[in-house]
Amino acid sequence: MSTSDFSLTLSVDKRAADAFKAITNVRGWWSEEIEGGTEKLNDVFLYHYEDVHKAQIKLIEVVPNKKIVWLIEKNFFKFTKDTSEWTGNTISFDLSENDHETHIRFTHHGLVPAYECYDICTNAWSQYIQKSLYNLITNGKGHPNGKGKPTTPDEERLGSHK
Repeated sequence: MSTSDFSLTLSVDKRAADAFKAITNVRGWWSEEIEGGTEKLNDVFLYHYEDVHKAQIKLIEVVPNKKIVWLIEKNFFKFTKDTSEWTGNTISFDLSENDHETHIRFTHHGLVPAYECYDICTNAWSQYIQKSLYNLITNGKGHPNGKGKPTTPDEERLGSHK
């Protein structure tokens, strides 16, 4: 991991199996409009938020209760000059369990300060991981975005639902 890759750490008073199940429930914490599989090796899913952000993501590593790695095969941002920022990046979720506490290290490999989307993207990931995913793991209810339902202030500002 490069030191400039964006990373967050989250700790929850739940078993790694509970955290793993929540992470693979991408519709429960990131977007209600995910299409495709999000749980098994080689699953491919499509993410989109209105016409602002679209991505095709493949699960390239899945180690139950330990690790999940996504490859961003295709990406489109409406709000950046290079609309394909993220294409070829990977996102990893590394889990470790001590007693009944699980630590999750989220890393978006390739999301670096030189990216035009860096501020918006790091703010969004912080919201989705530290709030929505955390809430899904701890109380069973995340806060994913959906059609006309922004989760972050940037989605509100960039979206067409106004």
